[in-house]
Amino acid sequence: MPKPSHSLEREALITSAGGFLIERHIADAMSAAHWHDHVELNFLMEGQMTYIFNGRQEQVEAGRLVLFWAAIPHRTIAVTPGAPLICIYLPLVDFLSLPIERSVRQSIMQGRFSADSRPYPADAMLLAQWVADWEHGDMARRRLILDEVKLRIRRFVLDAPDDNHDYARRRSVPAVSIAVQRTETLTDLIHTRYCEPVSLPMLAGLAGIHPSTANKLFRSVLGISVNEYLTRYRLARAMQQLAETNSPILQVAYDCGFGSSSRFYDIFKRRTGTTPRLFRSSLGRDGGTDDSDAVPFLTI
Repeated sequence: MPKPSHSLEREALITSAGGFLIERHIADAMSAAHWHDHVELNFLMEGQMTYIFNGRQEQVEAGRLVLFWAAIPHRTIAVTPGAPLICIYLPLVDFLSLPIERSVRQSIMQGRFSADSRPYPADAMLLAQWVADWEHGDMARRRLILDEVKLRIRRFVLDAPDDNHDYARRRSVPAVSIAVQRTETLTDLIHTRYCEPVSLPMLAGLAGIHPSTANKLFRSVLGISVNEYLTRYRLARAMQQLAETNSPILQVAYDCGFGSSSRFYDIFKRRTGTTPRLFRSSLGRDGGTDDSDAVPFLTI
């Protein structure tokens, strides 16, 4: 596996930027799964790239736009050397404002990884122009790029096959190692039981693996521990509920397996830099009266 070079630096850039961003770089493998609160679009200019997303291997070829919600932990594990990659990071609030079917929006936020079913020859030129305009254009031109990205996403959604939105899944890497198989089993268990008070020994037992072996295999594939993935996945599901429902924040905390409001607020604040209530209000949603921001946060 190639040694990553700039993945951590890009992750810090994305996290600190917060808003809309488009950039081009030479694709490389990531040292660990990461996450951030954007809907991400990737466009590989040459070669192929293999992702681990939502616990699955997904192989994508050049010339096909890829879309996924980056709050789901993800990692690139193999990339054609020297392949240029364009990445677009759309804030969640902008994605939620798009006039697309609710079921499609929900499936994306629940972890669907999608790629265009056919290449659009114009995309390579269009995205390259977006990068150049973003780097050198004024604010008016940057706002125009955001509008054009939103329109491209709407076409992307409309062109997705009705029977299977997941072109990339149909092209999943056929040769899957034992480590990836075990990781897929563990992530499947997390996805179905994240709302329960699960633990590593419990998950490993259900998967038929010794806990230390389970964690070792999991780290070899995703670069993070089982418990870290569980926390990040619970946060992604909590963000989805905060964005899509008016459920009380305390209910969201319990529905997503956090066990208590204080634990939920502590983790949410440390991982996202904001509180659940403020996150929800930033998306233009009103979850009703809630004074939970008064819960004291722990510092670590």
